[in-house]
Amino acid sequence: MGEKLFLKGDRCFTPKCAVVRKPYPPGIHGTAKRRGLSEYGMQLKEKQKLRNMYHLRENQFRMYVQNAMKAQRTDASIKLLESLALRLDNVLFEAGFASSRSIARQLVSHGHARVNGRKTNVPSYAVGVGDVVSLADAIWQLEVMKNTEELLKRHKTPSWITVDTDAKTATIISIPDTANQTSFNIKLIIEYYART
Repeated sequence: MGEKLFLKGDRCFTPKCAVVRKPYPPGIHGTAKRRGLSEYGMQLKEKQKLRNMYHLRENQFRMYVQNAMKAQRTDASIKLLESLALRLDNVLFEAGFASSRSIARQLVSHGHARVNGRKTNVPSYAVGVGDVVSLADAIWQLEVMKNTEELLKRHKTPSWITVDTDAKTATIISIPDTANQTSFNIKLIIEYYART
């Protein structure tokens, strides 16, 4: 994609990040000068960036976009980003309970996530305002999670989540503020799906 999507957790903040080491496309012709993208190419690239960042299959992502386009009284781009941000696996990642979205997704799939004290194993579960998200107590005893506790104390959480580091819980206090999000051109994604 040509830019960091932070798919590899902490590695993306080090010089070992693939985008830093090789800032050009893979393959023998990667360093060659390329033509500019067409309008369709730009729409496809934006769609793939957002889809890959949240680790969604095409059909899942299409459903999110179509639901956002059907939403009344709200902008489709804001609704799309809100629904993606409120996925359970994303909330665990944003709260600092996992170093990447793929690890957060695995934690949920293996049944370690709790929403309001209830076991939930669906990564796409839509968390609402007031919900309390946590991990099972047993998971914090594992050796793999020892450095996560240190990261949790240093992690900067977004304004719509409050994290209690002692109880190891995260509470959703408001709808995510996606109006100032500038890393994706959501309008191009909406246009891509509107044409099909």
